[in-house]
Amino acid sequence: MGTGHVGKLIAILGVLAYLVFALYPVGWMLLISFKSTRQLFATGLFFRPTLQNYSVVLFHSPFLQALGNSLIVSVGAVVIALIVSVPAAYALARFRFKGRESLAFTILSFRFAPALLIAMPLFIVYQKLGLIDTPWGLIWVYQLIAVPFIVWILRSYFADISEELEYAGYLDGYSRGQVFIKIFLPLVRPGLMAASLLSFIFCWNAFTFPLVLSGSQFPIDTVISLNYLATTSVHYGELGAVAMISAVPEVLLAIAIRKHLVTGLSFGAVKG
Repeated sequence: MGTGHVGKLIAILGVLAYLVFALYPVGWMLLISFKSTRQLFATGLFFRPTLQNYSVVLFHSPFLQALGNSLIVSVGAVVIALIVSVPAAYALARFRFKGRESLAFTILSFRFAPALLIAMPLFIVYQKLGLIDTPWGLIWVYQLIAVPFIVWILRSYFADISEELEYAGYLDGYSRGQVFIKIFLPLVRPGLMAASLLSFIFCWNAFTFPLVLSGSQFPIDTVISLNYLATTSVHYGELGAVAMISAVPEVLLAIAIRKHLVTGLSFGAVKG
């Protein structure tokens, strides 16, 4: 066996080892979600699977309602963030004006602030505005999660598009708005898909904001999950079922746009 083959074999083994390391927690959560309480503490490798944990979570708890609420809030936040962020990213990439970089960094800095530092003042403001425990309140605050991420990803895409394409559009009689819609948006579609997916994941997994700003009237799945921990005992099986069900929307969305995801994460569809 040549040196090249040995190197490839080592690389494959390394990747497999990393996959086992990365997927082990997911596999463990999947296994305990099918175990009864008595089987959780058994040391044997074999057990009798049960759907009891999924039945309790889906039909005998408010988790399903919380899951729907999370879907509404996450999708709504990403849609509104796209409406705001796409034109902002275009302007930061194509226009030359004083303070452009400072403005871009200010938008990005929203991602640096600790969520709890933002949530506590927002709680006071929301209380006065009557937005506590409402979907609109959560959708509004989730913009802080989605907008900076989308702006910075799409800014790289818009900056990579050749200026000749823009000028060609003007020569064809397009206005700036038509150039943006008919030329730029199709070219940044992979980045748009990737940014939307990752923003959805960040919003879907948000914990601090819904913990502070939501309650029993509009529960969120990440907060409801605490019910399986903060009781007389920890319900590991039900907690595993909650984790697996919560991951389904993210996985399905990633599969649906997988063709665009790899390209989108490469940051750039056209090189000028």
